Amino acid sequence: MDNTKKYVLDANIFIEAHQTYYAFDLAPSFWEKLIYSAEKEKLISIDKIREELKNGNKEDKLSDWISNHFHEWFESCADDKVYQCYGKIMDWAQNSDHFNDSAKEEFARSADAWVVAYAKAHNYTVVTHESYDQNIKKRIKIPNVCETFGIPYTNTFTMLRNLNIKIG
Repeated sequence: MDNTKKYVLDANIFIEAHQTYYAFDLAPSFWEKLIYSAEKEKLISIDKIREELKNGNKEDKLSDWISNHFHEWFESCADDKVYQCYGKIMDWAQNSDHFNDSAKEEFARSADAWVVAYAKAHNYTVVTHESYDQNIKKRIKIPNVCETFGIPYTNTFTMLRNLNIKIG
């Protein structure tokens, strides 16, 4: 178990947990453990993810939880190191011959590059449910960016194991 890593959460971690396997009524301890881990400075998310979650959802339990329980653990990307990393990531994406133009446009509009930039700038591990796909051209996936820039990434379940979190 590696309890020294720090994690930055992608939007899909919150969305998929809320909509499926860790719904608030089925697994309230999951949400409590996220807060506990954030209090222990083991995980955060970023302001761009909060904006994405708030813009994409009507008022629901996830929006309520974000606003009332997790709001203080969305870190700002307004940081010179993050901006520098973001610039390098965006240059790489826009100059890549591998991805099509619509993939580049979507990537530029999303919070994905910001999550990776924050992780790179602050030595965090990205937590996402996306998986690496060397052949994908229609979308720029977080793990593909992480592989390119040497940034560690994982999924919810590995993060929970590494933090020695038990949901029960």
